[in-house]
Amino acid sequence: MAAVDASGRIGDRVMSRVLGWESGTRLRATGVGGVIVVRAASPGSFAVTAGGQLHLPAALRHWCCLGAGDRVLLAADPVDGLLVVHPPAVLDEVLAEIHAAVLGGDRRGERCREG
Repeated sequence: MAAVDASGRIGDRVMSRVLGWESGTRLRATGVGGVIVVRAASPGSFAVTAGGQLHLPAALRHWCCLGAGDRVLLAADPVDGLLVVHPPAVLDEVLAEIHAAVLGGDRRGERCREG
């Protein structure tokens, strides 16, 4: 999880390091199914900042309703060299579906038993 600042930067630098994206690495991002998928691309439409942060383009932030201070779930796939950014709205939707499935049936369910 990481916060998005007022300029659209994601404060977490770990994912850039995991993916081998250094300062200046050109990136391309697309919105798919409510998430943002980011890949290294030459030419890319934006780059990793000098501080090693990811700066999401405004159009994509607006597309998925990301605002300053919002926290996103980041999932890196080093094998395919991509980062998936999960906005709060997507997380809310997924969790609501899981909770409905879990809580919608018999709520008594079995409790964990010892031995």
